[in-house]
Amino acid sequence: MDYSIRLLTLQDEPFLWQMLYEAAQMREEGKTIQDVMIHPDLSKYVKGWGRKDDLGFVAIYKSSNQPVGAAWIRLLTGKNPGYGYVDDSTPELAIATLPEYRNQGIGTKLLTHLLAAAKISYPCISLTVRSTNPALHLYKRFGWQVVPNSETINRVGSISFKMKLDFNYT
Repeated sequence: MDYSIRLLTLQDEPFLWQMLYEAAQMREEGKTIQDVMIHPDLSKYVKGWGRKDDLGFVAIYKSSNQPVGAAWIRLLTGKNPGYGYVDDSTPELAIATLPEYRNQGIGTKLLTHLLAAAKISYPCISLTVRSTNPALHLYKRFGWQVVPNSETINRVGSISFKMKLDFNYT
């Protein structure tokens, strides 16, 4: 596949909503992107993209100049924690690719770019993942570790847990 990776911009916010929809696996629930935008626990990952601590990358398919995937982090604090909240200095990761572009190495490339940029500003990154998500293998390959006692029943009734990547150990 012929694609390039670039920094996310303010203009990418509409695509981030689409990626959040994919990351949250809302299609499986019969939901729409609009449902993600009004979901208070999900919308915080994208709403108002471009804050001081926001950082992310987008994969662009060169032949059509269309975005096909994105990986981003956002610092959410204890006053408004996300699903993967660890502490007020650890940003949370969100990552997704369009279904037709999965299993082509795009997520790996996006994550490689994001982690290289994030380790300059942060000691670690967290995320939350369903125990059945195939991306779990990708996270483990990059060194993420399950946060002890973080298992929870997610909004669809299955198990999710937090993971943390400490840059001091990568």
